Amino acid sequence: MAKDTNSDITITPLGGVGEIGKNMMLFEMDDEMIIIDSGVKFPEDDLLGIDLVIPDFTYVMENKDKVKAIVLTHGHLDHIGALPYLLKELDVPVYGTKLTLGLLQGNLKEHNLQGKRKLKVVTPGKSYQIGSREVEFIRMNHSIADTCALAIHTPEGPIVYASDFKFDQTPIDGEVADFHKLAELGDSDPGVLALFSDSTNAERKGYTLSEKVVGGTIDDIFRETRDRIVVATFASNIHRVQQIADAAMKYNRKIALTGRSMIENVKTARELGYLTIPEDVIIDTRDISNLPNDQVVLLTTGSQGEPMAALTRMARGDHYHINIKDDDTVVISARAIPGNEKVIGQTINQLFERGANVIFEELSGVHVSGHASQEELKLMMNLTKPKYFVPTHGEYRHMHKHAKLAEEVGIPKDNIYIAEMGDVIKFGPEKIEKKNNITAGDVLVDGLGVGDVGNIVLRDRKMLSEHGILIVVVTIDKNGNIIAGPDIITRGFVYIRESEKLISDAQERVREKLRECEEKGVTEWSVWKSTIKDSLNNYIYSRIHRKPMIMPIIMEI
Repeated sequence: MAKDTNSDITITPLGGVGEIGKNMMLFEMDDEMIIIDSGVKFPEDDLLGIDLVIPDFTYVMENKDKVKAIVLTHGHLDHIGALPYLLKELDVPVYGTKLTLGLLQGNLKEHNLQGKRKLKVVTPGKSYQIGSREVEFIRMNHSIADTCALAIHTPEGPIVYASDFKFDQTPIDGEVADFHKLAELGDSDPGVLALFSDSTNAERKGYTLSEKVVGGTIDDIFRETRDRIVVATFASNIHRVQQIADAAMKYNRKIALTGRSMIENVKTARELGYLTIPEDVIIDTRDISNLPNDQVVLLTTGSQGEPMAALTRMARGDHYHINIKDDDTVVISARAIPGNEKVIGQTINQLFERGANVIFEELSGVHVSGHASQEELKLMMNLTKPKYFVPTHGEYRHMHKHAKLAEEVGIPKDNIYIAEMGDVIKFGPEKIEKKNNITAGDVLVDGLGVGDVGNIVLRDRKMLSEHGILIVVVTIDKNGNIIAGPDIITRGFVYIRESEKLISDAQERVREKLRECEEKGVTEWSVWKSTIKDSLNNYIYSRIHRKPMIMPIIMEI
């Protein structure tokens, strides 16, 4: 193996491989680092109480002097959501399109970072000098406007980072993906060194439908509906919002916005010129009751069944302004993110229970994906003609299927690399290989705490949620003699009035064990506490097959 040098070309994923979300890549060459995106992942059910999952920034912080900039592909939270946490520790320029940076500014404001970092607006189709590297921003289509692929130029050829994309031949804004630039890179000398490409829909055959298909379906729904309409979609899908607004104006309906991210994103997109909605079309949710039902459309968040999102609260009946009524038509214009199917199903059931007509299946035409299907993924490879290929943005099954597609279009198997988080992927003249591995993984965000919740805390939360807690209080004097207790307090364990015998027997068992300690002359509190825990763990499990958290408290007076 050739000796590693500082001129090695490497890319390291800190997220977005083997998972959906938390996308982040590090490009390194000549002692310089460019960070590509920094996103969040939303917690699954086993991460009790966790708000967000962000990448582990340890390696970046250890090499912060090398970082020249952060470049962003688009404004979805799984690509920009972790930036406020990263930028608290790192002061470097951030490059992104106008909408991407507009959405980012909202996130930075929440973290008191607005105006404190250098945000540089880029224009799709142009190149920018970042450190020693030329970086091109290439217009792509996706479920959010202003999405770009990147081409990072190296002496061995450009590295193309396709990010999230699809090829939409009839995009809402008329901005077709830059096929010409992709093909130009593929035909350049020495050609594309490596392609990193979106694997989300690698299992889907054919082509992804155009966003305009949704517009036709929405128009049909608005034309046929005589009562109130509620539409839930991703707040970042500006083109979808525009099509809903167009239908509302066509059929003389006013639009009420609910959900914090929907209100903020619509405001930002209108200010930047990405949404065209006249001021008199938008009304406050509190004014809905002043209009007939057939003149109102509610545009809301909650398409993924998020517990505190507006649609979910409407379905539960605890929204502060809006109640779902008989004959409301609720349109869920989104596809379930993997892992959210159960909570979305619960929301849909609750909406039906309240008398709503719910339109939610993708086959109904109320949603199309923003990600490329198999034929578009092949087209991306055939346009760019990469020497090496790395599938990204997907679970392992998606990435492996994408790798098979790459073989089908003629990329040699030895030139395809399926990465894991932390792999430092080296692109040599003859082969692609793992140079080494760096610290990578998940950092959990709970409220204002970042990284202070780990496996032990999660284990305790799981135990508390399943079996409750049992607190044993013993009072002793200065000589170590027991003068009161043991008293037992429980929460989430058993209903004490119906389990008095169990609790009294548990108290007696603790007394016996503490008497044994006294007889043996044991005075260390740590030994007493472990004795109490061991005796009750075994006793309670033998009686009712539960394992509550047991917390002994010894008080000296």
